Amino acid sequence: MEKTILILNTGGTLSSVMKENGLAPGLTTTDIQKELHMVSQGVNLEMQDFWSVDSANIFPEDWAALAGKIADIWQDYDGIVVIHGTDTMAYTSSMLSFMLLNISIPVVLTGSQLSMADPVADAMENLRCAIHFAATGCAGVYVAFNRKVMLGCRTSKVRSLSFDAFDSINYPEAARISSLGMRVNEAVLPRRSGVFHLENAYSDRVFLLKMFPGIHREILRSLAGAGYQGIYIEAYGMGGMPFLKHDFIAEIADLTAQGITVLVGTQCRYEGSTLSVYETGRRALEAGCLQAFDMTGEAALTKLMWVLGKTKDPQEIRDYFSVSLCSEVSVGVY
Repeated sequence: MEKTILILNTGGTLSSVMKENGLAPGLTTTDIQKELHMVSQGVNLEMQDFWSVDSANIFPEDWAALAGKIADIWQDYDGIVVIHGTDTMAYTSSMLSFMLLNISIPVVLTGSQLSMADPVADAMENLRCAIHFAATGCAGVYVAFNRKVMLGCRTSKVRSLSFDAFDSINYPEAARISSLGMRVNEAVLPRRSGVFHLENAYSDRVFLLKMFPGIHREILRSLAGAGYQGIYIEAYGMGGMPFLKHDFIAEIADLTAQGITVLVGTQCRYEGSTLSVYETGRRALEAGCLQAFDMTGEAALTKLMWVLGKTKDPQEIRDYFSVSLCSEVSVGVY
């Protein structure tokens, strides 16, 4: 029996056309559907336009709306493909992983580095991969790109021009297409831990702060004064932050005492952070920091937004960051 797959178009490069001010979303699902007969054999496709924007214009309220749309219609389909711009796709796929926790069908995001209007584009190959993975029945949220499928909460855009734009960070790929066909790595697929129901509340009072030599602790005071509820710090190496000339960590202790959540990860793309090795990290733990371990920056930030949308209780927040919800983190692995 043919699987029925829905394609939701949200815009991005894949559906872009050249306009007066440069490439901008312009192709509709009707335009796209005319091209898809070559890549959708054995699958019944339905298509809907959800919105049509460059992904730089997507905000948290759009994630909530997209998750709500999927929650409303998912039972009518065997899988859902979301066409999305590449620039913020990893943020969207990470947040959907939390908002659609325990969904029992595949939700696969894809896009392209060249518009499908370009004859040498990667668009159709990415759509082929996304459509056929969506037909596998492998539940969860994924990104399909350049003949590989990655968990949505483990995906980062690592190249700005190459067709191989995305990597699975600190985690094996969910599937790969080669001359042997599509090979699914079932051992790494997310495991459902309950019944699906939409959880698309979030806090947008979250800030991403990247450490650099010379950063002053007053920035933390200003963030607290501006009403931020959570701060994700991309620290050095395994989680290092200054505590001598400028005692950044002492300022963090003041924030956590005020009930502000401070999550610490690393600027390094691979291998993650641990705060228990060096003195600076141990001081951060004593100051009340939570650890991001091997999460991607996108997953760490969106998990913080999602958790703060569920609870403001410090112990409950700490509990959420002590477990893996959708294979987004290997807690305490290092």
